[in-house]
Amino acid sequence: MIIDVCRPRDFLDRTMDRYVRLFPCLSDPARRSSSGLKVALVMLHLVYVGLLFAFDRHLIEEAVTRPWYTASYLLLVVATLIQYFLTSCSSPGYVLDAMRASNEIDIAFRKASKQPASSKNADVVVTIDRNPVGINVQGDLTSWTKMVMDMYPPGTSPRNFTCSYCHVEQPPRTKHCHDCDRCVLQFDHHCVWLGTCIGQGNHCRFWWYIFEETTLCLWTGILFISYLKADIVRAWWNAAIVIMLLITLSIALIFLLLLLLFHSYLVLTNQTTYELVRRRRIFYLRGIPERVFPFSKGVCHNLYDFCCHRSVYQLEPLPSVQALEERSRPYTCSDLLRCRCC
Repeated sequence: MIIDVCRPRDFLDRTMDRYVRLFPCLSDPARRSSSGLKVALVMLHLVYVGLLFAFDRHLIEEAVTRPWYTASYLLLVVATLIQYFLTSCSSPGYVLDAMRASNEIDIAFRKASKQPASSKNADVVVTIDRNPVGINVQGDLTSWTKMVMDMYPPGTSPRNFTCSYCHVEQPPRTKHCHDCDRCVLQFDHHCVWLGTCIGQGNHCRFWWYIFEETTLCLWTGILFISYLKADIVRAWWNAAIVIMLLITLSIALIFLLLLLLFHSYLVLTNQTTYELVRRRRIFYLRGIPERVFPFSKGVCHNLYDFCCHRSVYQLEPLPSVQALEERSRPYTCSDLLRCRCC
């Protein structure tokens, strides 16, 4: 008897085709992988919280005596998941979108004043055509080119800040992401778990997500430890499962805590992960000493720009030589009294 081994394969192919027809947005393998990670992360949260309430009967009894405590914990779980999806669906700030926004401002300016736009007001006329093959940018890029060139030191070759993939001029702190196939403003890194880049537009949301996730892991770990320390009769396999969950939760908590501290340091010094790791490979940062943060405006100003005064398409020019010399000067007692670090 000859067994047709191709039938299971054909069945899987037909099932995948029907699945793609029902959900066209998941036809891309990268999107399917990102969606799978999102589902896995949500299920991981539900498993930890569900097993916690399934094992710890005392926690359910506390929900009656102290409803605010249980409600606060469940509210943190929901807020963390909402923050996760908000961050994953947010835009990191793409160069092409910034050019489109500048184009809209330029059109409104020309209608109001009937004068040609200049590079000083960051206006530019750009027409963007999107097709299945790629992204074509056409139009008058003169003002955009001048605006970008004014952000770099005089004599810088346009070849150094022109993207070889998008063929557009990149402002400082911009990098082309090969996973997203776009240039990202103030590129930090591409997060696999979120399925998107972390850049100027969503770095603040990313920090808040890490903070909420760290708090949730810490709180869940405390509840697991309280369950193990409680003097109740339980099956041995219950304790074994809880101990395994607590070990994995501790590893995740250490990783999240280090990640939170690292990004807090980046926020206070106005740096990105890419600038910190690849500083010697970025041409406009090579001559700057390691201890000098060229884009830092002080701790207070950096926090304000990061949390309260952050525009999605805010472009930062390179600091002047005088500003770099001022920031490289060692701190003195008078500088601390005058709050120079702030």
